[in-house]
Amino acid sequence: MFMRFFQLEIKPEFVNEFKKFYEYIVFPKLQKTLGCLFAGLIKSGPKGNKFVSITFWETKIYAENYETKGIFQELLKQTKPYLTDSAEWKIHLFNNSDYEYAPVSEEPVIKKYSVQARKNEEEKFDISNSNMYLRIVSAKIQDGEIDEFKKLYSEIIIPQLKSVKGCEYVYLIESTSEDDEFISLTIWDNKENADLYEASGKFNLLVKKISHTFSHFYLWKMALEKEYNPQKLPSENMKIEHYDLVTGKSFV
Repeated sequence: MFMRFFQLEIKPEFVNEFKKFYEYIVFPKLQKTLGCLFAGLIKSGPKGNKFVSITFWETKIYAENYETKGIFQELLKQTKPYLTDSAEWKIHLFNNSDYEYAPVSEEPVIKKYSVQARKNEEEKFDISNSNMYLRIVSAKIQDGEIDEFKKLYSEIIIPQLKSVKGCEYVYLIESTSEDDEFISLTIWDNKENADLYEASGKFNLLVKKISHTFSHFYLWKMALEKEYNPQKLPSENMKIEHYDLVTGKSFV
């Protein structure tokens, strides 16, 4: 399985309209695109205008075909009117020591990941319940420890998470652009069971079993839910973010 994270910032006055665009334009296109399993739109907080479009694909080839066959470019072109103008300004220096400030167009950011291990290789992928909750732990792995990390995750982490109430899916995902960057993605039936898992101390116990392979560690949570509920950061080395589910649809 392959995942694409497409980050974009929408003009505040177009937030509600963009949801309709995603449902009536993006969903039908992706549903007809070979290999696309799921598409979802999430945003940071109930009043935010920063969104992430998440798509899951059967294989990397299907995802690449989506980009190279023109479908993605077509949708991106239709998305442009909703995007904010860049707030970033750059300084341009000249040989005569003069300078000027000029705005830089900020393009949406795309992140891509491949799945290295999963809870059940034969399971049917479906995220259709709007209460489902995505919990993402991102780790930088030391040089020479990647094989060890993958082995421990497959032999220890996945079997342990199989027995945790509410944990529906478990994936170990590797960045396609950063060799040492991995994501542990767990998908829960609701936020309450994910919170219970963390509060029980089992998460910390599992982290200790693999933390010797980490070079950098932080936590990123994406809450696919209607209610936005910030939580206290558990430590200086961990980052928590929440996202509301705006809309989502499975194609399998």
